Amino acid sequence: MLRSFFIGLSTNKVFRAFSERSALGRRVSRRFVAGMTVEEAIAATVQLNAEGIDVSLDSLGESVLDVAHAEASAAVYHRLLDAVEAQHLRANVSVKLTQVGMDIGGPSAGPALAERIVDNMVAHAAYIGSFVRIDMEGAEYTEPTLALTERLHQRYPGAVGTVLQAYLFRTENDVERLLSQGIRIRLCKGAYKEPANIAFPAKSDVDANYIKLMKRVVSSPVFCGIATHDEAIVNHLRAFVAEHGIDKRAFEFQMLYGIRRDLQRKLVAEGFGVRVYVPFGTEWYPYFMRRLAERPANVLFLARNFFKN
Repeated sequence: MLRSFFIGLSTNKVFRAFSERSALGRRVSRRFVAGMTVEEAIAATVQLNAEGIDVSLDSLGESVLDVAHAEASAAVYHRLLDAVEAQHLRANVSVKLTQVGMDIGGPSAGPALAERIVDNMVAHAAYIGSFVRIDMEGAEYTEPTLALTERLHQRYPGAVGTVLQAYLFRTENDVERLLSQGIRIRLCKGAYKEPANIAFPAKSDVDANYIKLMKRVVSSPVFCGIATHDEAIVNHLRAFVAEHGIDKRAFEFQMLYGIRRDLQRKLVAEGFGVRVYVPFGTEWYPYFMRRLAERPANVLFLARNFFKN
């Protein structure tokens, strides 16, 4: 029930407007959001790099419905890529298609705009030896996102990848589809509310599918990300890697800023690659609500730590 409650809140425009404009809302978001500005995100990246952790920078925003806003979102990403190059950061970037105009102006105009913007972004990343992750959104965006990733991979091999969500029935086939082309995958469980005809409704089934797909991607020659904070799953992968002689650097664990910092540092100390997604920006509300939906224990964590410095 809590998961459904927070997912519902994530699309509430009135509560979003209030939260993003209030000092209280910004204070609460700070646990999972690195700040409001590019400079704050870069400072967080420098700190994480110093701890042996790589970074994926995520300028928060989605559901953009005008061209100027889409272009402004893109400009932030080019600033990030310039900073990655200038400061020699171990970082790449992650972008949502609806953040760069996917939904603007009908079924053809929006996708064309988004493809142009992301093409320029991936070209920039390829030029400096970095990488763009096209983030996954709700199930209606799955096929368009995969198809765009495939086209961009053909133009800029190795400079673009995407995200697959283990709670969807189709994901097992999508894993094979992308691995066969050498496209990097970020495997996560999924953070949107989907109907039972396309997604596993039970957490136990999602976990079982995640573990199966996780083993498949780390056994492949494609460098992939295992995005989980579930320590039981992390331990399962530790054992699988040791049993099958898989190099600890043949893949990376991926976690979110502010979540399981202890586990992040433990994995680094053990020699595993770890990447933390560092989200920032004034449009933090939908992201924040989905984090609460993914792990309701985060609500208690925030309540306990609200009055701490």
